Amino acid sequence: MYAIVEIAGQQFKVAKDQKLFVHRLADKEGAKVSFDKVYLLDDGKKVTLGAPAITGASVEAKVIGHLKGDKVIVFKKKRRKGYRVKNGHRQALTELVIENIQASGAKAKTEKAAKPEAAKAKPAEAKAKAAAKPAAKKAAPKAAAVDYSKMTVAELKAEAKKKGVEGISAMKKADLITALSK
Repeated sequence: MYAIVEIAGQQFKVAKDQKLFVHRLADKEGAKVSFDKVYLLDDGKKVTLGAPAITGASVEAKVIGHLKGDKVIVFKKKRRKGYRVKNGHRQALTELVIENIQASGAKAKTEKAAKPEAAKAKPAEAKAKAAAKPAAKKAAPKAAAVDYSKMTVAELKAEAKKKGVEGISAMKKADLITALSK
């Protein structure tokens, strides 16, 4: 059985009793940690994919120790310029041993358990508000918007006469459109 889990911002393929080096975790040596962002589980018979994570699944691990990785040398040089910079880096790591992979039955947080009860009361109120909104929309239908820019000058003058706009004989198309859209 293996799982793909997110630990310290990176995804790892883990199996039971596997040793793993991850970016430094804040937990002390000997502490047990649990990771609930499990994206894929394979038990040999069935593969389960999460969307994005599998709810209820978790990976339990034990912190073996904290250490530093191998030294990496970063050397920069620009030829014929006299520019040379040498830097080194050692990554802070945590060694883990995967103890258990749970497909379901992970401990739910108390905050998540309290929220659904409060959410049950809210949908009834939301449904009542949603039912009232369509009734208001039906009561006051909107007039269809007219696109004056696609009309000819003669059609615009006829519309202006209906609305009672003064001095339409001397107006250009742009002036007619602004007068009608007011």
